[in-house]
Amino acid sequence: MRLGSGTFATCCVAIEVLGIAVFLRGFFPAPVRSSARAVHGAEPPAPEPSAGASSNWTTLPSPLFSKVVIVLIDALRDDFVFGSKGVKFMPYTTYLVEKGASHSFVAEAKPPTVTMPRIKERETPLPNLLVLCGDHGMSETGSHGASSMEEVNTPLILISSAFERKPGDIRHPKHVQQTDVAATLAIALGLPIPKDSVGSLLFPVVEGRPMREQLRFLHLNTVQLSKLLQENVPSYEKDPGFEQFKMSERLHGNWIRLYLEEKHSEVLFNLGSKVLRQYLAALKTLSLSLSTQVAQYDMYSMMVGTVVVLEVLTLLLLSVPQALHRKAELEVPLSSPGFSLLFYLVILVLSAVHVIVCTSAESSCYFCGLSWLAAGGVMVLASALLCVVVSVLTNMLVGGNASRKNPVHPSSRWSELDLLILLGTVGHVLSLGASSFVEEEHQTWYFLVNTLCLALSQETYRNCFLGDDSEPPCGLRVEQGLDGATAAWQDGPACDVLERDKGHRSPSASQGLRGHEKWMVLASPWLILACCRLLRSLNQTGVQWAHRPDLGHWLTSSDHKAELSVLAAISLLVVFVLVQRGCSSVSKAALALGLLGVYCYRAAIGSVRFPWRPDSKDISKGIIEARFVYVFVLGILFTGTKDLLKSQVIAADFQLKTVGLWEIHSGLVLLAALLFRPHNLPVLAFSLLIQTLMTKFIWKPLRHDAAEITVMHYWFGQAFFYFQGNSNNIATVDISAGFVGLDTYVEIPAVLLTAFGTYAGPVLWASHLVHFLSSETRSSSALSHACFCYALICSIPVSTYIVLVTSLRYHLFIWSVFSPKLLYEGMHLLITAAVCVFFTAMDQTRLTQS
Repeated sequence: MRLGSGTFATCCVAIEVLGIAVFLRGFFPAPVRSSARAVHGAEPPAPEPSAGASSNWTTLPSPLFSKVVIVLIDALRDDFVFGSKGVKFMPYTTYLVEKGASHSFVAEAKPPTVTMPRIKERETPLPNLLVLCGDHGMSETGSHGASSMEEVNTPLILISSAFERKPGDIRHPKHVQQTDVAATLAIALGLPIPKDSVGSLLFPVVEGRPMREQLRFLHLNTVQLSKLLQENVPSYEKDPGFEQFKMSERLHGNWIRLYLEEKHSEVLFNLGSKVLRQYLAALKTLSLSLSTQVAQYDMYSMMVGTVVVLEVLTLLLLSVPQALHRKAELEVPLSSPGFSLLFYLVILVLSAVHVIVCTSAESSCYFCGLSWLAAGGVMVLASALLCVVVSVLTNMLVGGNASRKNPVHPSSRWSELDLLILLGTVGHVLSLGASSFVEEEHQTWYFLVNTLCLALSQETYRNCFLGDDSEPPCGLRVEQGLDGATAAWQDGPACDVLERDKGHRSPSASQGLRGHEKWMVLASPWLILACCRLLRSLNQTGVQWAHRPDLGHWLTSSDHKAELSVLAAISLLVVFVLVQRGCSSVSKAALALGLLGVYCYRAAIGSVRFPWRPDSKDISKGIIEARFVYVFVLGILFTGTKDLLKSQVIAADFQLKTVGLWEIHSGLVLLAALLFRPHNLPVLAFSLLIQTLMTKFIWKPLRHDAAEITVMHYWFGQAFFYFQGNSNNIATVDISAGFVGLDTYVEIPAVLLTAFGTYAGPVLWASHLVHFLSSETRSSSALSHACFCYALICSIPVSTYIVLVTSLRYHLFIWSVFSPKLLYEGMHLLITAAVCVFFTAMDQTRLTQS
């Protein structure tokens, strides 16, 4: 079956979205969480067990300490306190550990790391408690984040006058879990144990209390863990910890009956010691079961999603020669699965694996919970993709032998720009395996766009001063007209994007420019480089330098509201000047009024000021002003869509389609101006300015092909994602964008607005790419090539990243660094799918007209 490159790429990305969704559902484990949520007050504590006797202890025990002070030291390794290094660097702490009133432990940090609860302290004449601990350790080289003993073992020291130590009683630190701290502090302060806590009481803290209190503390902890187990593990009755808990509770009831009858006897003490040991064993088993449940991944679902995504990526890579051919079509062997023995064998194997996994799995699995129809559909899809990949690979091997015998273009070679694109893509993908590079990914994209500007500068100088007189076989050729340099598509017989000689470009395009235009071509890369450097100073993002002051902080301070107002007004004016040039007269008026409404909205909520009311305190929600802008956004988008539909009827009116695409781009720009915070409006203005410079003085004169232009759009879109102040941390998502113009929370508009506000940079650069290729080229393959390249360059990092995340799933930073990036990649892939659909729709419009 023959498909266009764009249609094929869109289908591939849609399948990838399905695979990523299955992977995400399996990667993020179901949280161990209590379903009991107190609405009208705290849930009463479990009563003390009794066996034939009436016990009236139905309240929480009294607190053991008056106040708790937690000293948390970053990267404090256990041997820094307990070893020889502790004697040298922390002598007083070592003295307290060896001779003072303290209890020492080695707390093990496991992903996910636990945040210490905020606990309030009912004032009583009780001793205080000092807790000295670390969040994680460090390796010998000073790094952290992996799972070595030095990085996960941290000291935990509890210091209080309530702890009595006999002379010569030296105890070696016992290994415990960091999650045990929450339960211990709750009991120590006489508070209920958090319902979602999976930790157990550190028994040495209460071992000095009477036996009845000790058993009461342990009973409350085991009841809380057993309830959590019942609500999160279907087969909880078979769990060893639950059986131990039931046995402990029966023994505890017998002890209470004996205690109420006779308080002092050897039998009572022996039975109490037995109950104590039984409770401690039950606590250890229950805590281990729940901790395993927290860190348990649904590997089956993850593997299914990974297989689907990798199959699609392999198919995309194998299809590059055909997809980027001049015809922009490729033969997809969809009939091969139906007539292939391999297809049915793979389905049988996958079905057998599905049955085995789902019947033997001890924990819940999302993919096993699907209906047989849904699960069977995914298995059929995976089998069909495998057969298609095998068929394409076989055809390539057979065709490759013939092409080697009869080479068409033996002198073909890659240009410097092509090498930069390849190395940049590979380097970015490899950097995703390190937590520091993920945290500071903006530095990677800043480096890539800066290097791209330098490469373009070198290319402009070479074409202007050192070029030859050869004419390229295909590409953009520049024609002189009344409006200066304009471009048309030159289509020759050897116009194969992959096979044409990219090492020799014609200088005629740049030599045909006027004097000032030629100097603008030479200066444009440096102007773009300067713009990018200014934008880097606007928002500090990432982790390492996020705390440092930037221009954005200076502008948003209350002392500089006047400067922010002037900058916002200038930015909106620049946006209007750069956008209105391609709009119809009606859209120009709507754009002007919409941008004015954007400033009025920001003035209404108090972000900026009106010149005639510098001290106005009339601050509102700005709902009317924002909805006023929404009307113009919808109007411009409607006008652009109407022009596109009209251009399909009037096939000869190519200009109408160009205007329609630009109006859709303008509507998105206006929406971004509304959702951006005032200090980020320069980001929008510089984005449009760079697009203008690249269009007039880079892409037209240098005659880049559709694939190179697409990659450059993608890189700049990614850079502007971070120029906005975004990062791979979920906390940097500006959720206020989802409430612009809304007086209450409405889920669907809020989600859509927040997503667009976050990914406005990539979306605006993608919409500009569609307009540029549709208006500046007459080739029927440009949009198809762009759609395929856009899908491929987005699929490579997300496919590689899910493999990296799977291998790093037990990394200490898996939840704080790698998981948020995984969510960003999944959302980016979904937006890429929407962009590819738009590409394909515009490509079909072009084919209809032709």
